[in-house]
Amino acid sequence: MKPGVSTIYERVGGSAFFVELVERFYQLVEDDPVLRPLYPEDLRPGKVHLAAFLAQLWGGPPQYTLERGHPRLRQRHMSFHIGQDERDAWVAHMLSAVASMDISLDEAALMTVYFKNTATLLMNR
Repeated sequence: MKPGVSTIYERVGGSAFFVELVERFYQLVEDDPVLRPLYPEDLRPGKVHLAAFLAQLWGGPPQYTLERGHPRLRQRHMSFHIGQDERDAWVAHMLSAVASMDISLDEAALMTVYFKNTATLLMNR
């Protein structure tokens, strides 16, 4: 990076932003009849992992990799039925969570592109 250029992680406020984003996302997942069956009863570990992954992805500390190894997103999600309906529900909830956060339009746009593209990549049905 060039001197003086911050990461998205820094611009949005660090780990606290991603913890809150994930909390808002999971609140929507909890009531979703399409997505909720894909998740374990206890959502806490998933929340911790997703927040750490997103923080690392957007320029934060490598906590996720240190604790869980390489993300291997396709491999980690292969056992779940992820078709168009699941993908669309996941994206809708994540984008709703992003829209509810106090971030710039530029950062929201970058996250939107990433989440849409990655969710499509993870489809396996």
